[in-house]
Formats: sequence, structure tokens, C-alpha cells
Amino acid sequence: MVVEFKDQNYWALILGGSSGLGYASAKKLAKHGMNILIIHRDRRSEIPDIEEAFDDIRNSGVKFESFNADAVNKEKREELVKKIKVLLGEEGKIRTLLHSIAKGNLKPMIGEEALLENLDFQLTIDAMALSLYDWTQAIFKNGLFAKDARVISFTSDGNKKAWKNYAAVSAAKVTLEALTRSMALEFARHGIRANCIQAGITVTRSFQMIPGNETLRVHALKHNPFKRLTVPDDVANVVYLLSKDEASWITGTIIPVNGGEHLM
Repeated sequence: MVVEFKDQNYWALILGGSSGLGYASAKKLAKHGMNILIIHRDRRSEIPDIEEAFDDIRNSGVKFESFNADAVNKEKREELVKKIKVLLGEEGKIRTLLHSIAKGNLKPMIGEEALLENLDFQLTIDAMALSLYDWTQAIFKNGLFAKDARVISFTSDGNKKAWKNYAAVSAAKVTLEALTRSMALEFARHGIRANCIQAGITVTRSFQMIPGNETLRVHALKHNPFKRLTVPDDVANVVYLLSKDEASWITGTIIPVNGGEHLM
């Protein structure tokens, strides 16, 4: 295996990397020699299992650090950036900023149960979209990005399709994509590339929280040319590819990573 990031003092900062796509991406980048910094928000009862999973990253021989903190909170973000600055030292730089925060409200618009309200949209868009911009700005202002840096986030097919109970997350995904295009344009002269990965239906913990997810699963299997669902490693492979030198001319785009699921 080519370990192309080794000895380059490159770090990947992953927001939401204790499970799912973020964790798979952390493992993949670590195997290729990139140091890993994960910020996640999990219950204390889950930490032992998460730390055990993090051992797979540590065993890759890279530098590794994690913080169990709310990456969306402004004060926490400022504290974390100060810690990151100390951790990276004079030589370390963030090559890849990966946004994998899945924190949204899945409520219906009509019915007898609790309905979607304005505040639900605000909280979801803040966590799943605006926080990408906040973190990009914070890392940029503190001079922590590498000269050739990558900002990557995860969108979904819900960016253009309507699913029940998904309206707030759908709005967040559309906002995320709009921000990515604008960041790709305005940060380009500073060597920062920004892209969204649109993963196919992937059975992660956050996906299983979507009401009616089984219907989405069956539909994806039926329409995928390869007759299987996307798995986290499929997506992690593309995060790795986008982090390579050869991907420097890819920016401001939405990249489907779904085995052709979108074709039918």
C-alpha cells in the first residue's frame, strides 16, 4: 500500500468521526499516512466502544487525537481550535477538513405528533450546513490549512427529492451544497478546494433514524445497477481520492458515490 501522506505533517480534521462515513474515512486516510483528529459528540456510555474502535486508527501508526465535544457550539469551537493549534505545532497543517455531522430534526409537517417548526429548521441547518462554514473560517483564520487543502462534506439524494419527515435535513443539504460552491470560489486563491460527496443509501446509525428508511433501502437496491447498497468504505475511498494531489483540479462540485444508483 502506498502511504503517500506519511512524513508530510498532514492532518485530517473530521467533524463527526466516531461512526459511519466519518469513521470509515478516518481509517482510510490513516492507512495512507495522514494524521487524524476527530471531534465527535457521544454519550459517556458509548465512549469505551468508540475508543476501542479508535484503536484501529492508532494502530495505523499515525498521530491521533479525539475530542468528545459539541462541534456546533461557538464557544466549544473556539476552545477546540486553540487546542488544535497547540496540537499541530509549527509544522502540522490540516490537509482535509471533513464534515460528517448528522444532527437534525426528523419531524413531519402535518399530523397528530410533534410537527416541524421554524426552530427545528434553524437547529438542523446550523448543525448540518452552517457549521461547515464556521469551521472552515476558524481553521483558515488561524492559519491551520495546508497550502493545498480540501474541504469535504456529505450531502444526500434528499437534496432534490422529498422524503417524509426529511424536510429540515433536506433544507440543510441544499444549504450545504450552496455553501460549498461559494467556498470553492472564494477560497480558491488560498489553495482550498471544496466538494460535496453525495453518497448512495448507506446503512449508518443516522440513516436508521430516518422514518421509513426500509422503503428507501428497498428502492435503492432495486435501482442500483450493481444491486447492492453503498457501504461506508465506498465513500471513504472517495474522501481519500479527493485528498490526493491528483484531485487538486476538482472543486465546487457534487460527486455522486452510489454505484450508479442515481441513473434510474
